[in-house]
Amino acid sequence: MPGTRKTHPPSLKAKVAVEAIRGVRTTAEIAKLFDVHPNLVANWKRQALEQLPAIFAGAQAARQHSDAEKDALYQQIGRLKVE
Repeated sequence: MPGTRKTHPPSLKAKVAVEAIRGVRTTAEIAKLFDVHPNLVANWKRQALEQLPAIFAGAQAARQHSDAEKDALYQQIGRLKVE
């Protein structure tokens, strides 16, 4: 009879990933400390490292998008004033 899978909250995943990225403890020590499987520690670390560039690029892309939107709105305001 199959059991249900244990789900972990995102906050725990983040703590485990940060601890793994720091590299002070081994994967086995981190797994034991947070009561998770060592493969999960490695997976969460890999996911965190893959998503970090996107997080920082997202802020820059959003800023560029808002600047382009502002420019379009100012052009529209200018046209309305002329009319």
